[in-house]
Amino acid sequence: MRHMMSPLDLTVEELDDLLHLASDIEKNPDKYAHACDRKKLATCFYEPSTRTRLSFEAAMQNLGGSVLGFSSADSSSAAKGESVSDTIRVISCYADICAIRHPKEGAALVASSKSGIPVINAGDGGHQHPTQTLTDLMTIHSLKGRLSDLTIGLCGDLKFGRTVHSLIHALIRYPNIKFVLISPEELRIPSYIRQDVLEKHKIPFVEMERLEDAMPDLDILYMTRVQKERFFNEEDYVRMKDFYILTKEKLALAKEDMLVLHPLPRVNEISVEVDDDPRAVYFKQVQYGVYIRMALILTLLKWKEEP
Repeated sequence: MRHMMSPLDLTVEELDDLLHLASDIEKNPDKYAHACDRKKLATCFYEPSTRTRLSFEAAMQNLGGSVLGFSSADSSSAAKGESVSDTIRVISCYADICAIRHPKEGAALVASSKSGIPVINAGDGGHQHPTQTLTDLMTIHSLKGRLSDLTIGLCGDLKFGRTVHSLIHALIRYPNIKFVLISPEELRIPSYIRQDVLEKHKIPFVEMERLEDAMPDLDILYMTRVQKERFFNEEDYVRMKDFYILTKEKLALAKEDMLVLHPLPRVNEISVEVDDDPRAVYFKQVQYGVYIRMALILTLLKWKEEP
């Protein structure tokens, strides 16, 4: 029985297969409309989530399955002190597969070790968010036709952003990837990512402060929120915050076929005037998230296409 704790749980070949399946689901939704008939997905969300939880629910329902679960720790037996290990053992009696989000790093791994059903990590603390990374990869692959030979700008909170860390880990396995890391000094990529991932694997990267300086060279711009509370003082935040708002003027500096991605929710880091630009694909990204989660559910449940 397989679980999904990290994007690196999949080999590059397995990831290619998953992307191929997700692409086929996008093109032929009717073919998969009953693939999970009589199957149940449990969504165990110990912290609030809108997109991820609803995306999993939509994915399972699109496959003909049903969903049960809880959307906060307060509405589960965790409020009475039940452990994650005990909860997953109980859930295993009710459902065929489980998606779990938890504020503590490693909680999903603990659940998977005690589970009788496949477990998908839907986010654990600041650690991993593998289905967001799979969504990002599908968006790039579907719209660019490749996951190699790309210059990728990562902009905003690179220090605490788990989506950014996860994406770097996943993309370095493809040839000729270069990163442009755009952030204030306070929110630069952590040293362990710089040294143990980028430098160790000889991945070319540059670090810069200004978004405008990076724009002309990018194939992908991955925006994230710069949160006020991450700064040591108000002056630094006020000085830096407008650097990281993507406007029409800044987008005018980019290539015609550059893509703008964002894991959402956005606050003000992408101006709404950018939404109508064909390069802005963050809402398409949400749709791809449903397809890739459908493909992941089918893969973990060992679904086989009927001959």
